[in-house]
Amino acid sequence: MSYADIADMTNSVSLTNRVAAAAAGEGERDAWAWATENAWAVAASPGWADAWQYAKANQTADDNPDTGARPGVINDSMILAAVQAVRTPPEPEVP
Repeated sequence: MSYADIADMTNSVSLTNRVAAAAAGEGERDAWAWATENAWAVAASPGWADAWQYAKANQTADDNPDTGARPGVINDSMILAAVQAVRTPPEPEVP
């Protein structure tokens, strides 16, 4: 995992659009605002930075150069799980 990869994901308009689409499906009225406000938390989801880093390191001329638009890198189920986790954080543990 690399913090640079997480930062790179937060700057991907295509990935942000996909996150916004998931947020809209989950009931967010201003999905774009939600996606941009929560971009860091979503991009830091488990496995995302590793998938992004692998895709960037192994990109071929046949791959879409827009990594955030490639559903084989961060797939829709990963996006939905991240959106749901950020929208509904776990209850804090009470000792």
